[in-house]
Amino acid sequence: MRKIEKNIVKLTANLRTRFIIVEAIRKIVQFTFLIMFSSTILGLSAIALTLPILLSSSLPSRAFEGALNVMQKMIYDAIFPFIPLASIIIFGVLTGRALCGWACPLGLIQDLLALGEKRGITISPRTHKSLIDLKYMILALTITLSISLSLAQFTAGGQIYRMMLGVFGQAPFTSLSPSDTLLSVLPRLFLYIQYLGFDVSIISPLLVARLIILLAVLILAVYIPRAWCRYLCPQGALSAIVSRFSLLGLSRSPVRCIKVGCHICEDVCPMMIPILKLPREKFTDPECIYCLRCVTACPSRAIKLKFP
Repeated sequence: MRKIEKNIVKLTANLRTRFIIVEAIRKIVQFTFLIMFSSTILGLSAIALTLPILLSSSLPSRAFEGALNVMQKMIYDAIFPFIPLASIIIFGVLTGRALCGWACPLGLIQDLLALGEKRGITISPRTHKSLIDLKYMILALTITLSISLSLAQFTAGGQIYRMMLGVFGQAPFTSLSPSDTLLSVLPRLFLYIQYLGFDVSIISPLLVARLIILLAVLILAVYIPRAWCRYLCPQGALSAIVSRFSLLGLSRSPVRCIKVGCHICEDVCPMMIPILKLPREKFTDPECIYCLRCVTACPSRAIKLKFP
């Protein structure tokens, strides 16, 4: 009996060590990408590449561009968004939503806020399934508004409408994006106040709306892991449409998997993916961000990456 207990303790320690190591590696990769995305600060040249993640479009030092940001602007200017669509399709087919889990700056911030022991909010599977649709609704609203504003330029009244909306019309979602607010708007606001002093005129209704949305997203992230990614991110919705056809996937060994009485893989998944209900040979769930928590937490090592 003591030998069995010792083996269990040893197995638990090994699993915890493996989990911590992979999480540490992921954080290093996320921080590295964060530096790369602002690499012009270090004197490096910007790269004409769009990525299917949320990136701050108004950051002067940005080295990359977010696909959804570019898509909105191109549609607004009545240009078919070949480049951002190609980026979403290529990355989606090759790696699914792996960039969401390993490269997105807002994803990193949510992961950091979720660290530590705390009482989270329990979301039932039924509610979770319903809430997932929210990000597709936000995506549809964003694209529809961009298309309507694009068509509006061909009429005199429409041009006035476009001028009245200003920056919001050029990129409806980006103008309220919590990522853009946190990584671009707030730094520029602090610099403005530091050098020119506080001026009431800088507090606009759009800025207030931005701050409220950002605060809500950050608070949600503390109690619901990756709440923004799960339910609200339109870029995630775009990537999810393609990622179901991803060459990268996960497999679950029917021999190793102790399915009865064990659901550790589902418990540690920040995206609430029903892993045990998915095909064993290979599954490419559109919500999976390939954080590998299920892989490292499985006590029998039944889950592995699979490509293609």
